[in-house]
Amino acid sequence: MSEQATIAGGCFWCIEAAFKRVRGIEAAVSGYCGGNTEDPTYEEVCSGTTGHAEAVQLTYDPEEISYEEILEVFFEIHDPTTKDREGPDVGSQYRSGVYYHDDEQRDVVEAYIESLEEAGKGPVVTEVAPLETFYRAEEKHQDYFEKNPNQPYCQMQIPPKLKKIEEKHRDKLAESPQH
Repeated sequence: MSEQATIAGGCFWCIEAAFKRVRGIEAAVSGYCGGNTEDPTYEEVCSGTTGHAEAVQLTYDPEEISYEEILEVFFEIHDPTTKDREGPDVGSQYRSGVYYHDDEQRDVVEAYIESLEEAGKGPVVTEVAPLETFYRAEEKHQDYFEKNPNQPYCQMQIPPKLKKIEEKHRDKLAESPQH
């Protein structure tokens, strides 16, 4: 039976593209979570005034990949120590966040962050909060990297994340990217 995880770590195009290459991920949907505007648009979220984070909701097979393994990849491909920023993207909409679906996920992410900090990889500023709402982003933002592989932003930001997965999590790569 599939489970879900919801994460935010900068631009959702990057996180979605990376996780589509991870074994056990059945779907990766770009969207918005947190915030105070119902069903916001991309432009509204990018204004930084809605309180939403660009996020990706993953549907995964726990027989293939665990929630902790998802966190391992997630914390490797973005910088969880920089508040409201990932690469060239600055603003609260680009914050690092894990939005848990139940108490077990909360406990796992809190323990994982604690282990990162104990290992000297902190302080971790990742927001950890219950998932209250997730709004699917507009269709043009779904599968963005696959639809726009030559877009300059994608060319600069996504390949380094994919390389980190290939180098540090080769065992978690899918045989072919999920679409």
